[in-house]
Amino acid sequence: MEIDRFNALIHKYNVAAPRYTSYPTVPFWENDHFNEQDWRLRVSENFKDSKEQGISIYVHLPFCESLCTYCGCNTRITKNHQVEDPYITSILKEWKMYKEILGNESLKIAEIHLGGGTPTFFQAENLHRLIAGLMEGNQRAEGASFSFEAHPANTTYEHLKTLYDLGFKRLSLGIQDFDEKVQFIINRHQTVEDVARVMKDARAIGYDSINFDLIYGLPLQTAESVSMTIEHSLILNPDRISFYSYAHVPWIKPGQRRFTEHDLPVGEEKLNLYKLGKQMIQEAGFEDVGMDHFAKPEDELYKASKNGTLHRNFMGYADRYKPLLIGLGVSSISDAWTAFAQNVKTVEEYHKLIAENKLPVFKGHLLNEEDVLVRQYILDMMCRGKVSLKPHEEINIGILERLQPLQLDGLAEINGLEVQITEVGKSFLRNVCMAFDVRLQRTKERENLFSQAI
Repeated sequence: MEIDRFNALIHKYNVAAPRYTSYPTVPFWENDHFNEQDWRLRVSENFKDSKEQGISIYVHLPFCESLCTYCGCNTRITKNHQVEDPYITSILKEWKMYKEILGNESLKIAEIHLGGGTPTFFQAENLHRLIAGLMEGNQRAEGASFSFEAHPANTTYEHLKTLYDLGFKRLSLGIQDFDEKVQFIINRHQTVEDVARVMKDARAIGYDSINFDLIYGLPLQTAESVSMTIEHSLILNPDRISFYSYAHVPWIKPGQRRFTEHDLPVGEEKLNLYKLGKQMIQEAGFEDVGMDHFAKPEDELYKASKNGTLHRNFMGYADRYKPLLIGLGVSSISDAWTAFAQNVKTVEEYHKLIAENKLPVFKGHLLNEEDVLVRQYILDMMCRGKVSLKPHEEINIGILERLQPLQLDGLAEINGLEVQITEVGKSFLRNVCMAFDVRLQRTKERENLFSQAI
């Protein structure tokens, strides 16, 4: 496609758009219809139908010693490490409540992921206590995947060895950018030497899948700084690279007001950073497995993209799907396929509810039949690049109407009830998914709900 035509598409489709880590997306959850009793019931019913597949656990560890100003995550900034022990105590109490909902039987644990915040804020012995507590009385499922996120500047050999001995084989390093000017303005400091040290230790210990998180669209980024960051990353030789678009939402995350919109690459300039990075990553032998994610051909994420088992959840793309995901800790989101629930967002309220032996959920959504159908449509498009619309569904009429302009622009191909994204359309995947998003189409209020699509 000629450059002028592609740039015209960029201008046309650079609108506020969801990232589709769930459907319905969080702003469209019907919280007024959500209650803890129904949530407990749906978790229990889901588990009865899927217990042999094993369950997934996400643990949110919110603490960081300093605020990264680009960050959109729920964090608590503190240098007081006395917070570690009581927080783990509350998580294990919450887990005990869920075990009671699941019948207090021995569970197959198929996945554990530690996110944050900064999981490596916690001392290694406290992480040992956390994982040992989660696994007590349970069994590790065959082929289980245990992973954690780490800050290269504070991750020690002890962190790596302790978690490896507990079954963790996957590691994700938050790098974002190696340029010193960019690191300064986003308050995220780690050196190439920090990352090289962690990589050397992790490989020696036996980690078999290491991901680098990189971001394009950060303040003060240039083609030269992105090129330098990716060159260093490729030399360090991870197995996966997540090359995310920076989401500028200062009305939600005030820390992003440290810089202004004038510091940000936008529109065509921002997309050129992505095209540059993507080209470098792919020329180095990484395969494009979905929006923002690249993996080596021998990595499980790429294999999942080829065999049809790729999944997308609140952490991004995953190489497997388990019907029940239990989120533990502040702001964690749980997923029982037909229902979502999110925990309270402050550490104080979380501790208070746990102490009262109450599930710390404060909002959620119970999916109706239409929601479940649309959820599957969007998952299929996000993970497989194609959708087979179910016959005789009334919502298909609106979906096909909204897809027509995308087909005319060369972003999607429609053949009856079969919809497939084109190679050009992959750069506009969020926009294509919006055509399926029935709830979004029923409202015009979207500008302050989501980041820009490009």
